[in-house]
Amino acid sequence: MKPLRILHTESSKGWGGQENRTLNELIAMRERGHTLAVVSRPGARILERAKEAGFETFEVDMRGAIDLPNILRLRRVIRQFGADIVNTHSGRDTQLAGMAARSLIGRPLIVRTRHLALPITSKFSYSILPDHVVTVSKYVENYLVAAGVPGNQVSTVSTGVDFSRYDRSTVQGNLREELGLAANSLLIGTVAILRAKKGHAEILDAAPEVLKRFPNAHFLFAGDGPQTENLKSRIVADGLTGHVHMLGLRRDVTNVLASLDVFVLPTHQEALGTAFIEAAALGVPAIGTNIDGVPEIVQDGSTGLLVPPHDGKALGEAIISLLADPARRATMRQTASEFVRRQFSREKMAEGMEALYQRLLDYAR
Repeated sequence: MKPLRILHTESSKGWGGQENRTLNELIAMRERGHTLAVVSRPGARILERAKEAGFETFEVDMRGAIDLPNILRLRRVIRQFGADIVNTHSGRDTQLAGMAARSLIGRPLIVRTRHLALPITSKFSYSILPDHVVTVSKYVENYLVAAGVPGNQVSTVSTGVDFSRYDRSTVQGNLREELGLAANSLLIGTVAILRAKKGHAEILDAAPEVLKRFPNAHFLFAGDGPQTENLKSRIVADGLTGHVHMLGLRRDVTNVLASLDVFVLPTHQEALGTAFIEAAALGVPAIGTNIDGVPEIVQDGSTGLLVPPHDGKALGEAIISLLADPARRATMRQTASEFVRRQFSREKMAEGMEALYQRLLDYAR
């Protein structure tokens, strides 16, 4: 296929799995010969990371769903870049960039990526504005179709990660040394934005029982977010200081994951769960919740364990069962790593997006 010019739009200013997937997609599609750029709001982390990776970026302050001045600015960006595809990612940029693109003569195709496992609030931004919707998991695809989005307008291209970064032999995994912990400490950790729906509270619910059985256990929270102060207060109130470590936002995620004995993310809602893929790639057995798209990665009893959401007791029992069985953890490490490397590579994601773009362009002609 001929090289494409693909403009990604994002109205979120934060950094999480959604933005991480977008950056990986940018890099992988560039490796396949395409030209890509990003437009987002001033101060957005995706702009900073895209610039670091060598991509052209544009700033447009997408302030609301009906924002005529910024629709016109987006229109100019789309024309200036010469986009064949406008790939949107959040609600606000889908509405603004979608209207901007549709107002152009000889307009680009509009593809929306749906990253979330949340109820949709506007069918217009799924059924009317975009030409097609990409979902990050079959769970999300099935939900959108059930919600009334035409099935022929929705496809799944699972999130992929760059496995070249997840070579265990090149990652130190030195958090025990960094935190001054004993070499035989057992580390249970999570990498996620500190929001209530990620289930950090359930990890704290589980911690006392785990510590009764394994006094040398330590819990690590990597990430920042709106629950930071609440979690810090609870750690002190529950007497867990010294056993629960708030690491803040880390750029060395592979080092964090490689340090763990067990990865835990008792999320209440998850479209797919890139963190589970990353943990598995480094051979860390995972415990997740039996909800939404998580079972597409964490296969209960094989690549990890699944527990009900909002259930700290069940979570604690699962953590204890894995810490007590090193042989089972070793088997899960191998199985999980092999599984995700087959199913969730960055190259496979890019191949899927490229094929989708080409199919849509062929149909439009």
